Amino acid sequence: MRWTVADVAKALGVSTPSLQFPLARLAGVSIDSRTVEPGELFFAIRGPRHDGHTYVASSLAAGALAAVVENSRLAEFPEDIRPKLLPVDDTTRSLQELSSKYLDAWRQSKSGRRLAAVTGSAGKTTTKEILAALLAARRRVLKSEGNLNNEYGLPLTLFRLEDDHDAAVVELGMSHRGELARLAEIARPDVGVVTNVAPVHLEFFSSVDEIALAKRELIEGLGGDNPVAVLNADDERVSRFAEGFRGSVRYFGSSERAEFRADNIDDRGLDGSAFDFEGPDELGRLTLPLAGRHNILNALAALAAASEWGVGLAEAREVFPSLQPASMRGEILRFADGFTVINDCYNSNPVALVRMVDLLCATPGYRRRILVTGEWREIGAESAKLHAEGGSYAAGKKAIDWIFGVEGHAKNFVEGAIAAGHPSDRAEFFPSSEDAARFLLSFISPGDLVLVKGSRGVHMEVIAKALEERFALAGNDREVVVKSGREGRS
Repeated sequence: MRWTVADVAKALGVSTPSLQFPLARLAGVSIDSRTVEPGELFFAIRGPRHDGHTYVASSLAAGALAAVVENSRLAEFPEDIRPKLLPVDDTTRSLQELSSKYLDAWRQSKSGRRLAAVTGSAGKTTTKEILAALLAARRRVLKSEGNLNNEYGLPLTLFRLEDDHDAAVVELGMSHRGELARLAEIARPDVGVVTNVAPVHLEFFSSVDEIALAKRELIEGLGGDNPVAVLNADDERVSRFAEGFRGSVRYFGSSERAEFRADNIDDRGLDGSAFDFEGPDELGRLTLPLAGRHNILNALAALAAASEWGVGLAEAREVFPSLQPASMRGEILRFADGFTVINDCYNSNPVALVRMVDLLCATPGYRRRILVTGEWREIGAESAKLHAEGGSYAAGKKAIDWIFGVEGHAKNFVEGAIAAGHPSDRAEFFPSSEDAARFLLSFISPGDLVLVKGSRGVHMEVIAKALEERFALAGNDREVVVKSGREGRS
């Protein structure tokens, strides 16, 4: 972070004549007292389970230079630490507003600096990572890390901007209407990417159309002199986001409307794919090591967005060969005992499951193909029906040898598969991921290809971890993150 304590006080509109260390340059911003570092600014956030005000004193003792607290709580603190406190009306709102002002200062300090934001029901993390890797081939890029894609994570990402960053790429998530609008208000992206709209979070929405309206909030919130919307031409709901949009639109996909397309696709299963890339002014063959045809769409979305920085085919040829899947997102684990696991248990929904089932079925050279799917969470009253339809789809592929469901409505998935013709003696439901893990430890054998997929709440990673603890990985080589070989530039 480039600001001093006094800079923060001024930006927050806080008058603190007795402020301690006003000219000290802050090392960063933290909202977690457990990880606060010396020299950081601590925000006391009131959350549903914890109140950061309880940890102000310990954060200052750990080396935080100052703490932002709410006015109504100021009297709770002893006189000796008050010179280190910045009182505001609402700490969460102040965290967001301060990050937005910090972003403004970064943009204004050098012309041409822009920020891209990526959202979508599936593929947004991979698209964000590919876009950041492409831009990092020519620029110094800041990207959001992990799951920092919400009202707290976005500000923390923006505070990491430094003078030598030329561009920023952030991921934005949501589960309710208005969330993306607020995130877009904070970041005011110059480029907005929407990968797709799917039946996720239906627990909080009445329909997929309502989800689309929530996703559209990103496009409606784009800023800058020439905002650019990067839209999936193959997704009817997403492509309609162009209606009434005041900026430029870039389409990606396979339809005729798409400016960024992939043709002559060579699907190589777990080894990725090769395809002819066609852009507005470019045409050439690309190799993508990420497994699954759906990742071609993610790559096209990233290329469409990267074109706004003048990055394209040449950079993709340089970057793509070293891309690797993010942890638990299509991560390929090859075991010395001769079986392979596709670890895709970071999250799941009906569309994401279909994509990975297609990959499982299209990958040749294995004795048995095994699907282990956990319950999909937050998909509302239609959950049982959607799970049954997912099972029917998996059974209809006729290439999956065993189907195992884990927890809750995954039982409907198994039942749906059996009803659609999958042999009942090759399907089973487990009440927990621990139960499934214990079974698989003795069931799995050489020549198996296993897909492990499920929502985070089902903790399907327990299965992959159990296998890793029992069996050795081939060459002890574990693919863990999407990166371009330019880690210092991303």
